[in-house]
Parts: sequence; C-alpha cells; structure tokens
Amino acid sequence: MTAVKRRRRPHLVATPLRKKGVITIPQDIRDQLDLREGDQLVVAVEDGRIILTPASVVPDDQAWFWSPEWQAKEREVEESLSESERGEVHEDGSALLRSLADDAGLDLGEIEKRADV
Repeated sequence: MTAVKRRRRPHLVATPLRKKGVITIPQDIRDQLDLREGDQLVVAVEDGRIILTPASVVPDDQAWFWSPEWQAKEREVEESLSESERGEVHEDGSALLRSLADDAGLDLGEIEKRADV
C-alpha cells in the first residue's frame, strides 16, 4: 500500500465573539504584525468579511519625532525655554554648520566637498 503524502495547509484559528463585540487576536498573529496593547486598528467590511488593518496614528515618516529619545530632548528644550535660557547664537549659517560639525566630530570641509556646497 502506498502512503499518501498530504500537503500541510495553514492553520486557521477561530476566536469567539464576546460581550460588547470583544475578540482576542491570537498571539502568533499579534507577533507577526507587531501589535501591542493600545494599537489602533481600522475596521472595515469587505465581501461580507470583517477586515482589521493596523493603523498608524502617527505617519511612519514622522515616527522618529515621537521616539522616547526625541521626546526627552523636546522636554529639555521646553524646560530651557521656560527658564528663559538661550542657546548658542551663531553669526550666520556657516558658523552654525561649523559648530554642528565640531560637536559631531566631523570635518566640515569634507562634508562641504561631498555636498558640493
């Protein structure tokens, strides 16, 4: 007798609809989509099916602004401004760029040459 080789099909998971329309999205699906508690989902109906799509409240190209590191710097600036502190003042744009390059340990001449400034 010959053994029949069966193809494995993706496993479908059913989840119950609970009070107030609450459902649980299985953990492996949450992991695949990097979903976390509090994430927003867009809910739509297409061809008699409920479609859940992860939604980004902040556009992806602006997410850097909302990173904890950037927000810490924003708070630092706000505190400085509220205490009437004034940052370093530069004579012109070239002086500003020179200062930024020095702070970053970069050679401004090399940067200008590469940028054709």
